[in-house]
Amino acid sequence: MSFKHRFAIFILNLISKTWRYEIHGNVPNCPAVIAFWHGTMLPIWKFFDKKNAFAVVSLSKDGEILTQLLKKWKFTVLRGSSSRNGKEVLQDMIELAPKGYLLITPDGPQGPIYRMKAGAVITSQRAEIPLVLAGIKVKNKIILNSWDRFYLVMPFAKIILDFSNEYNFKKDFSKQEIDEKISLLEIELNQLNRISI
Repeated sequence: MSFKHRFAIFILNLISKTWRYEIHGNVPNCPAVIAFWHGTMLPIWKFFDKKNAFAVVSLSKDGEILTQLLKKWKFTVLRGSSSRNGKEVLQDMIELAPKGYLLITPDGPQGPIYRMKAGAVITSQRAEIPLVLAGIKVKNKIILNSWDRFYLVMPFAKIILDFSNEYNFKKDFSKQEIDEKISLLEIELNQLNRISI
């Protein structure tokens, strides 16, 4: 990893120590699957540092930088996505989910933005642990011109984490029932983030 990337990780880690959190709803009990949009990942990852947490990160170059940052925050990192190494990563998520907090971006790693893929729900269902949605609102941020409208959170920013109720999914749900749940969860997650699409 280049000096530039190591320096970026150092700066992000330093800035994150100044963030201030306000919690709406209840912080999920452990274990849980926690789903949030890709562009909002940094502040919620930081909130769960040193909390026996797992994260799924893509195999891209950006993913390598994020992996090193997450390791500083004491996460166990799974590398892969729905398009690369998907079946293996899903199986790893199902096995690890009962052991802590599993943090997932259901519109990652390449979008479409604010559209929920099935991985979080399937992991929750098969691991038999609850799914919780997390809305993230940041008072002081720069929104990058990237596909996910990535939040670059400023020093001393106030961050509101808005957690949903827990969702549990029956083992015998049909594919149609799962798809219907995903559509409803997508709407709720956008509402938690105050996103209108």
